[in-house]
Amino acid sequence: MKTILDTQQLHRTLKRMTHEIIEAFPSLEDVVLCGIESKGVILANEIKQLIKSFSDVDVPLFALNIQPFRDDEKKFGQPNKIDIDLNNKNIVVIDDVLFTGRTVRAAIDGIMLNGRPKNIKLAVLVDRGHRELPIRPDFIGKNMPTSMQENVLFRKAYMDVILEVTHENNT
Repeated sequence: MKTILDTQQLHRTLKRMTHEIIEAFPSLEDVVLCGIESKGVILANEIKQLIKSFSDVDVPLFALNIQPFRDDEKKFGQPNKIDIDLNNKNIVVIDDVLFTGRTVRAAIDGIMLNGRPKNIKLAVLVDRGHRELPIRPDFIGKNMPTSMQENVLFRKAYMDVILEVTHENNT
């Protein structure tokens, strides 16, 4: 395992991303944060607190379970109820690692089921490449090109990001 972002680097990266999000919108009054369960919610809460400390605006946040919207065998569960009006809002979807884009596609489906936002932006802590869908993040903490044998993991217990190489036995 190799540490990509330690705790200090992670906090510095989240501060930068938060400033980028603040600068992207003329007014934060119509901004809503969407954390993809589970690790995206942790990052979204951090960004929410940073927005409040930097701009004194308490933006709404909701957690989104994307499992019911998956396009693979992992599809299970019921969509969670979102108690925030998403119509004509600027939604910032937040997740830890962007890989194929299928999780983000599922999140978009979940958001659209609950309203018609003005726009949807994507913030990811790590973009590791290997996209299968035309998904592009708007706010990126770190670009980390990887091989298919590597995993990028955000460890919430340590508040760091590691690169893990999985060696598959090719017999």
